[in-house]
This record gives sequence, structure tokens and C-alpha cells, in this order.
Amino acid sequence: MRTRILVVDDELSMREFISILLEREGYEVLTAADAETAQQRLAASNIDLVISDVQMPGLNGLELLARIKETSPETAVLLITAFSTAEQAVEAMKLGAYDYLAKPFKVDEIKILVRNALEKRDLRIENRQLRERACVAEGYAGIIGASQRMRELFELLRKLSDSQTTVLILGESGTGKELAARAIHEGSQRNGKPFVAVNCGAIPENLIESELFGHVKGAFTGAVGERPGLFEQAGGGTIFLDEIGELPLSMQSRLLRVIQEREVRRIGGNSTKKVDVRLLAASNRDLALQIKEGSFREDLYYRINVMQVMMPPLRERIEDIPLLVQHLIKKHSGSTGIVTSEALKALMAYQFPGNVRELENIIERSLVLNREKITIDTLPPQVRGAVKRFDLNALIDIPEEGIELEPAIENLEKQYLVKALEKSGGNKTRASELLGMSFRSYRYKLSKYGLAAEGD
Repeated sequence: MRTRILVVDDELSMREFISILLEREGYEVLTAADAETAQQRLAASNIDLVISDVQMPGLNGLELLARIKETSPETAVLLITAFSTAEQAVEAMKLGAYDYLAKPFKVDEIKILVRNALEKRDLRIENRQLRERACVAEGYAGIIGASQRMRELFELLRKLSDSQTTVLILGESGTGKELAARAIHEGSQRNGKPFVAVNCGAIPENLIESELFGHVKGAFTGAVGERPGLFEQAGGGTIFLDEIGELPLSMQSRLLRVIQEREVRRIGGNSTKKVDVRLLAASNRDLALQIKEGSFREDLYYRINVMQVMMPPLRERIEDIPLLVQHLIKKHSGSTGIVTSEALKALMAYQFPGNVRELENIIERSLVLNREKITIDTLPPQVRGAVKRFDLNALIDIPEEGIELEPAIENLEKQYLVKALEKSGGNKTRASELLGMSFRSYRYKLSKYGLAAEGD
């Protein structure tokens, strides 16, 4: 459907001039000789833009503008007049006019104003719709999403909140594993007690035992007093061991005993102390593979993997990207922002190897470059190029007799899996990188489609 513009002017020559000019630009143009007729046109048709003279018999252009903003607030309005005054211009802008143009005007000037007014209108409508969707889908406990994958995740998190069982949260970096752990804690009966998050990969190996279990005075050089460990500090609440796969084997055996006995012994101490904590753990590593390699204890794995939560990567829930973008704009700018359709298309085509964390970095960067709106030019090069790399029209075709969608999608996915393996010279790690997916996901897909032998 073409963009529809209504030209309102009591001068026939001006109506015809503007109509011809805009029709040559590809717009559908309606006309009215006065404000009353203009209101009838507006009631009968969806009008995207009104170009109105100010001085007309009956209702003038400013009065028409006020009526339009009452009945059709999304319609853009551009006012023109031969008798321009500063007071009129101020009044027009207060009433919601996009701009105020004095006669005589140049052809190129009105073309640019019309194009800009329509673009701003479209952006305003798009972003209003995004905000409405964001309000409907507030997500769960700080996790933003409305897709089927996320709704299923939220339901699982609610159920896990009602239990006391140990949970293992798996997922790539940046998918929100700590947010999921916090959601479980906040929804549980322990929510009034501490939530202690520990990044197991960020603590030096010689300090991690003291951090987790504490020490007594004189236990080692520098131990000038007693110090409770993080397990004790989380008493009554929840301890979250992030990146548990990075724990050294010696610590894994001590952790296993704490889980089994529900008690800790401080370094250098002679007695144990009971601890009442719920354990949640997370990893972006393939723990099953680590068990085979001998870097992770199998008995510990089964202790922490009583219930499992899989955090989906962002590329597998692209329908949530508009909601996340609006949420992140508000987080970093303090208000709702504008995202052009071109920029949103690029973001939804990008694979996001860094997931939501990478998206947040991109949004924050874009807002530094342009506080008013996020455009394709404010996005980093790898995102701008995503649309070109993901041109569906070049990939798909539907024959006259039609197709079965699911087998067609599976076939296309298999072709990409094999092609990536060929391009990487049989290196599965490199093949998974070419497809923007984790090694574990790639290996699973190969097995799913019976292609594992091709990767040997």
C-alpha cells in the first residue's frame, strides 16, 4: 500500500502543484479545499501525512492541526503559509506539527521535508509498537523475553524456585545464567537471605579454598584473623558457583564433600560447621567432555546436575531482540529510544556470538554515537554486514506445487553443517565458529542428522 498524503489548500493551483510533485515521487495524493473537507477525507481514509495551508476560510490550518492530533495522533502534519510569523511557528510546533514552511518554497525543500516527516512518523509507530510489546512481555525476574523458548524457561524457573534441589544452569557466555540463578533464588522461600555469586574462574587457585570455606587465624601467611568463607556467608540463602567447570580437581573433591555433608571446615580449623545453603551452579563448558578428559569429577557432576536449565543463545530467540533493544535503551539512556527499521533488521540478522551481553555492548556503543536514535550507521561493521550475509531471497525458492516446510528447513540446516565442515577442512571447532554456534551445539546437530562420521 502506497503512502497516502492529503493536501489542504484553498488555492486550486497550489493543490494541483503539490499533488503533481508528490505523485511523481510515488505517493498517493488526496486533496481538500478547506478544513471541513479535509476532516471528511481523514475520517474516510488512512492518511499518513497532511500538508495544510494555514490561512483558509472557516477553520484555519492551526485549528485543523489541533483536530488532527485529537483524532489521528499518528498522522504527521506539515504546515505551509504565505504569512509566516514567529508566533504562528511556535504555536504550530506546540500543537504537534512536524514543521512549518513559508511560501514560496523550493521543490527540493518540500520533498525533503515530506520524506523526513514520514520517516519520523514510521519510526514513532514502530517504536510505540515495540514499547507496547515490551509492556506485555515484561519477562521474568529481570530476564527479558516473550518467545516460546523463554516462556518455557520462565515456567521451569518458577517450578525450581519452589524446590530446594541443586540446579545446574548451562549456556554460552552472555546468555544470562546468573540472572536465571537469581530468579530461582528470588522466587524461593530463601529470598530474604543472601544470594552469593562466585565466579570460579576469576579467583586464583591458591585463594579459592579460603574464599569458599574460610580460614582460621595463622592458617597461612597473611591469615591475620578468622574469616568465614562464602558458604558460611550465604547461610540460609543461596550460593551460585558460576563457571564451576574451571574449579581445579583438588577443590572439586572438597566441594563434593560439602554438598554431601552440608558442612564446611575452615582452612587450619579442627572442627566443622553445618551450613544451610542451596547450591546453584553454572557452566559454559561441556562438562560431559571434561569428565572424559579427566578434568571434572563424574561424581560431582551428578551431584550438581540434579535439575538442569539450558539458557538459549540469542540467535535461537531472535523474536526477543526488539524487546531486549528497548529494555537496554531505557537502561542506558533512562528513556525509551528510537531504533530504525534498518538497524533492527541488521540486529535480528546478526548471530550474536556474545549473546545478550554483546547486544548490550552494541546498544551502549550506539547510544554514545547518537543519543537520539539507533541507526544502521551507529552499529558496528560486523552487525551492519549481517543483513547482506543473511539474504533469504537468495537461499529459498518455493515451487508451484509447494513444499513441506520442516523437511526443507532441516535439509538447509544439514547443508550448512556439511558446508562449514568442508570449508574448515574437517575442523569441527572452526566449523562451529563459521556458523556462529558453540562447539557443543554443532556436534549435537551433526549427531542429530546422522552426519557425525563426516566430522571424524
